[in-house]
Amino acid sequence: MRPLRIALTKGRLEEKAVALLEQIGCDCSAVRNKGRRLVLPVAHGRYEAVLAKAADVTTYVEYGACDLGVVGKDTILEHGGNFYEVLDLGFGKCRFALAGPKGRDFFGGYSARTVASKYPNVAANYFAGRAMDVRIIKIEGSVELAPLLGLSDAIVDIVETGTTLRENGLEIYDAICGVSARLIVNPASMKLRKAEIEDLAAEMERGVKRGNAAKELIT
Repeated sequence: MRPLRIALTKGRLEEKAVALLEQIGCDCSAVRNKGRRLVLPVAHGRYEAVLAKAADVTTYVEYGACDLGVVGKDTILEHGGNFYEVLDLGFGKCRFALAGPKGRDFFGGYSARTVASKYPNVAANYFAGRAMDVRIIKIEGSVELAPLLGLSDAIVDIVETGTTLRENGLEIYDAICGVSARLIVNPASMKLRKAEIEDLAAEMERGVKRGNAAKELIT
């Protein structure tokens, strides 16, 4: 039987996930020294780490190419998929927010609104929940440009510190929801390799709790 395969979102979530795996005793030296390799042994071959873009993590897990994945809740909300979301890993914390030029009343009046976002599905669901008819434009790059150039009245985007918004004369109109990294599992893998997956998830959960306890002691 092949090792349990874990898809990791490249970048900051990858680094945090590797740190968590190391905390629970997994050797991640191959991932630390990956070079250009994308599939790497973890815990002396007990697991395999697959490095992928966020949206591809959900795809690989949904279709069973990987048994588990570490991906942001933002990607889950935007793309969905057939998998189990089993654990909030507590890192990669940020939030979805509606933001726009300072001092404007986005919700007032009756004129049609245009909103730009990298997350059109998240934006559409948010405005549907408020029973607002809003035109949504998908942007791939720096979404803050859209209201600055007059393309949109506001944006829906991930906000961490708010610095980029402030430096571009924008402010938050409404906080939509919090976001953090999640552990997801393929349904078939959960049936076929239930004990292995539950053991790993339990170890990761204990690691998250130890990390939170350590942070509380520091603060």
